[in-house]
Amino acid sequence: MDIKVIAGDIAKTEVDAIVVGFFEGMEHPGGVVASIDRALDGAISQLIEQGEIKGKLSEATIIHSLGKLPAARVVVLGLGSQDKLNQDKVRGAFAETCRLLRRKGTGSIATAAHGAGTGDITHESAAQAIVEGALLGLYTFRKHITKAAEHGEIKQLTIVDADESRIPALERGCNRGKILAEATNLARDMVNEPANFMTPTRMAEEAARLAKEYGLKIDVLEREQIEEMGMGALLGVAQGSRQPPKFIVLNYEGGGSGEPDIALVGKAITFDSGGISIKPSEGMGSMKGDMAGGAAVMGAISAVAQLKPKVNVMALVPATENLPGGSALKPADILTAMDGKTIEIVTTDAEGRLTLADALGYASKQGAKRIIDVATLTGAVRVALGNVCSGAFTNNQEMINGVIAAGVEAGEKIWQMPMYEEYKEQNKSDVADIKNSGGRPAGAVTAAQFVGEFAGDTPWVHLDIAGTSMSDKERTYLLKGATGVPVRTLVNFVLSIAEKK
Repeated sequence: MDIKVIAGDIAKTEVDAIVVGFFEGMEHPGGVVASIDRALDGAISQLIEQGEIKGKLSEATIIHSLGKLPAARVVVLGLGSQDKLNQDKVRGAFAETCRLLRRKGTGSIATAAHGAGTGDITHESAAQAIVEGALLGLYTFRKHITKAAEHGEIKQLTIVDADESRIPALERGCNRGKILAEATNLARDMVNEPANFMTPTRMAEEAARLAKEYGLKIDVLEREQIEEMGMGALLGVAQGSRQPPKFIVLNYEGGGSGEPDIALVGKAITFDSGGISIKPSEGMGSMKGDMAGGAAVMGAISAVAQLKPKVNVMALVPATENLPGGSALKPADILTAMDGKTIEIVTTDAEGRLTLADALGYASKQGAKRIIDVATLTGAVRVALGNVCSGAFTNNQEMINGVIAAGVEAGEKIWQMPMYEEYKEQNKSDVADIKNSGGRPAGAVTAAQFVGEFAGDTPWVHLDIAGTSMSDKERTYLLKGATGVPVRTLVNFVLSIAEKK
């Protein structure tokens, strides 16, 4: 999509459709809406009086201009109550409107900076929300569909403002929104791919492409190097598959030489059968998305590289399949992680935390000052929080406060879960330093406690996205399938670190 910002009169813009915002409770159109209403001989006012336009959030009323404007259609978009409007509501409302217009065959849209000046919404953040809404809301994954789409695509989005002095801020917002949305859609593409396409090798190839395109440093450790590093936990998971494991390292050095200010670690089980502790066949196909954490951190570092904050970021992606081959890991086996800890295997379906153990060990060895790991780790977090919130766990309250705030800005909900010492009792092993499952009670917490053992004293946040990485229906800017959570949260947090340096 071509996105641009221009100074001028939106009513005179030559596009297929104009989108203007209207607040709930307003009795008469004002501002830009009023000028368009006059051009339409009071059509908007009449619909308001008749109760057809109420201004409820995401309500979209299409009016045909019948030659009275250069644009064939005008969409009056409801923004809800003015005192409750925020950036995420703008993002969601615009996403739904873009999908509506795509179904109508619209190829180009002009709009204003909806909500700018309301609450904390600036012209820059409004433009960012509009662009994110458009690109996220119009996302499709049709790579493996041979039939042509029923509708064309919206190819142009123009944000118009009468005040030329606001153009630079609007352009900054558009640029950031485009980068964040495209990074999120990159993660969505990877997660939506079937496992016979998105293998560990393919993830490594995608990482190499990102490194070349955005100037990142890359190192991909092969099985032999993984063995040399002593990553016995990762290798244990990988040993049942014919697909070779890959340990992907991407570095963005915006802060110059030195240790990473933050390591982003993403679980990347490109298919999880459960191993010997095999999962039920019903729904197993969704386990192609068990690499959503890895996809998220790859998307995030690609966006960071484009935004260029003065901070050092490392992305780590331990990629493998978890299959029940003849040489597969077995319950009661004992593995040795990179940091020397021994792990009793209670179930081979608690494999993601094993790969994270070695990745966190690697991050610590590289001197990372902070670690965030992202993983579709437990069904238990979905039981607790559904598909609305990601679960968050930490050993550092200040850091998790920052991550949650970054999520609020992104519209990605995060809920902090308890990490009381008593939960660690469930992970104690009689035959090794720790076991890889504490059982069903508090399963998301004990899984986080396991991962946290390998963070040591480094400030660390674990995001369990098992409930939020996929959506089973379309809502606002989320589509059925992969969501791309929490790419934008991670980028926002990295930017906040850079601002404090």
